[in-house]
Amino acid sequence: MEIKVLGPGCPNCEEMKRRVEQAIKELGINATVEKVTDMAEIMKYTMSTPGLVIDGKLLHAGKPLPPFEKIKSLLGG
Repeated sequence: MEIKVLGPGCPNCEEMKRRVEQAIKELGINATVEKVTDMAEIMKYTMSTPGLVIDGKLLHAGKPLPPFEKIKSLLGG
């Protein structure tokens, strides 16, 4: 599973990455997490950050951040 967390490095983006990594750990999923900060790359998916892309599909964009349990469900848990 390929996961991208989209955002310029704001606190919300960092929190999204932390939640995603925690969910992966809890679910025991084999996944790679990439933090995308390049605005040109982010804009290929959305103009709202933070964004969450799983296997090439945008599953969340903007605020508020999805709750931890929602992130787990997006990851298949």
